[in-house]
Amino acid sequence: MDKPLAVLTDGPLLDAATLTTELGWTLKPEGLCQDEVCVLVPDRAALEREGQLDLRVFAQLLDRPIVVDEPTNVVALGAPRQARRDALDLRAPDFTLPDLEGTEHSLADHRSKKKLLVAFSSW
Repeated sequence: MDKPLAVLTDGPLLDAATLTTELGWTLKPEGLCQDEVCVLVPDRAALEREGQLDLRVFAQLLDRPIVVDEPTNVVALGAPRQARRDALDLRAPDFTLPDLEGTEHSLADHRSKKKLLVAFSSW
């Protein structure tokens, strides 16, 4: 199973065995594969460098964010796009606030209408 987040300490290049053990993906002739899913690798030479796999190219192929800290050789590989989308909840929780005259208004009172909420503070 694809790990939602991975932090690797050996840098952006890793061997194929580590790709499988740490991230659950295997490089096969048909592409990068995990279980029944395979992703085509159009430029295999870009993925394979110096006998190792470049995590930057791997992340791009799987549409995952990546951060590489060059001085420490630490790599953080973010969650896949669908996992990031699933984590978003674009619905605001219902709340009730008074207007300037003290009349209370709930967000639910305005459901299916466009709303602009302006919040500010003096501090």
